[in-house]
Amino acid sequence: MASANTIELAQTGKRDLLIGLEKKYQERWAAEHLFETNAPTPEETEGLSPTEVRERFPKWFGNFPYPYMNGSLHLGHAFTISKIEFSAGFQRMMGKRALFPHAFHCTGMPIKAASDKIEREIEMFGPNFERFVAEEEAPAPVASTSDGSAKADKAKKGKVAAKATGLQYQFQIMESMGIPREEIKKFADPSYWLKYYPPICMADNNSFGSRIDWRRSFITTDANPYYDSFVRWQTRKLYKLGKIKFGERYTIYSPKDGQPCMDHDRSEGEALGPTEYTGIKMEVVKWSPEASAEIEGKVGGRKVFLVAATLRPETMYGQTNCFVGTAIKYGVYAINDEEAFVCTYRSARNMTFQGITAVRGQVQELVSIDGAKLVGTKIRAPFAINPEVYVLPMENVLATKGTGVVTSVPSDSPDDFQTTTDLRKKPEFYKIDAAWVAIDPVPVISTPTYGEMTAPAVVKQLKIQSQKDTKQLAEAKEIAYKEGFYNGTMLVGEFKGLPCKKRNRKSAHG
Repeated sequence: MASANTIELAQTGKRDLLIGLEKKYQERWAAEHLFETNAPTPEETEGLSPTEVRERFPKWFGNFPYPYMNGSLHLGHAFTISKIEFSAGFQRMMGKRALFPHAFHCTGMPIKAASDKIEREIEMFGPNFERFVAEEEAPAPVASTSDGSAKADKAKKGKVAAKATGLQYQFQIMESMGIPREEIKKFADPSYWLKYYPPICMADNNSFGSRIDWRRSFITTDANPYYDSFVRWQTRKLYKLGKIKFGERYTIYSPKDGQPCMDHDRSEGEALGPTEYTGIKMEVVKWSPEASAEIEGKVGGRKVFLVAATLRPETMYGQTNCFVGTAIKYGVYAINDEEAFVCTYRSARNMTFQGITAVRGQVQELVSIDGAKLVGTKIRAPFAINPEVYVLPMENVLATKGTGVVTSVPSDSPDDFQTTTDLRKKPEFYKIDAAWVAIDPVPVISTPTYGEMTAPAVVKQLKIQSQKDTKQLAEAKEIAYKEGFYNGTMLVGEFKGLPCKKRNRKSAHG
């Protein structure tokens, strides 16, 4: 039965005639091997100079980056292919030997990541996912033919559509791409993707009318020993020439797979890159009573530091306190035999792969503690004009950003200024001692527009009343940070009088 949303097409005779002609001649091209382009034979070139060969046998070559085989081709591929396809046709009409090859990219992590998901989902729901119960199943859209009958089209939905589905499980995504549920279990084997999608890619290209010489096609990875040998030879050659060096650099890294994970190697998170933070180590001077009860005697005599991650190290002279999220779970993590850091597990794990901990990749949690219990801890602010400050609560701290520990510079940061203002107004409500938030904002940067107190001025300008005004605070942060970074001048410290841009680089690496 056709979907209620199906558009019925009438009087399609002309269209159907054109489609019929198209198929007829595409079949003829294939039967005559029309697009299989060979080089001149030795007999044809015997006695000819290279210039004469080029004149007598003019040639043209077109190619494009071979597409990744974790789904059918989408409209973006068709757009790119059309440019080469039209050029190939034109050059053939000019009498040239036009060669348009096509290959299939299967290297990298997306296929492996997707096959691993299928394997886990089979364990959860059974080989045909029969134990899966959807909260609310909506009927899948069904295409129809001109006579109104339903038409199932195998794996024709492209990768772009799959990414936009919002579906929770990989098998659901595969199903939305037109793959029968009973066949999906085969995709738990990464090599099955290499067998399944290339033929569909070839069929789609042929239907599109691409003038491709399929004899020249190949699949990447060691499934193709010829291509694999070529890549190995190329890599060794470049290494011997000093063009490739082995070492470490900051990148997106997969601990599970033990290797860097480049942009198109990821099953999600494309276009994300590493963010370079400056770590601020703030030594604990005196724990809050609640933190002391849970931590004292459990850190093996190590010095303990709350570690914040900042993008603005040049502002640390103005630190008046430190923030933690009261709903966030923190840990005290052993860095070596002498030091331990307080931060989130996520950030501690990341640091183990950056040469910070004694053992690479090993997270050693000494104590787990709620953020609320850290409030009231006195710490040493290493660069601040006020050398000792307190840990305070903040509602907007994210466990997924930085270390979950946030330095507070109310003169420069609208979020910090508004939060300390709220805490000062209602210390009893936030369950803090008013003395913990008694330090006034410290001028650090002077800007032409807002003077020496950028954050308070911007907060007043946008009429922000509470730290719950997150939308306005985001706007205020962008205004204040851009003004300070690009137009600000340092008022204190070793780099007093320098523009903030220069100070930022020196403080981060100095």
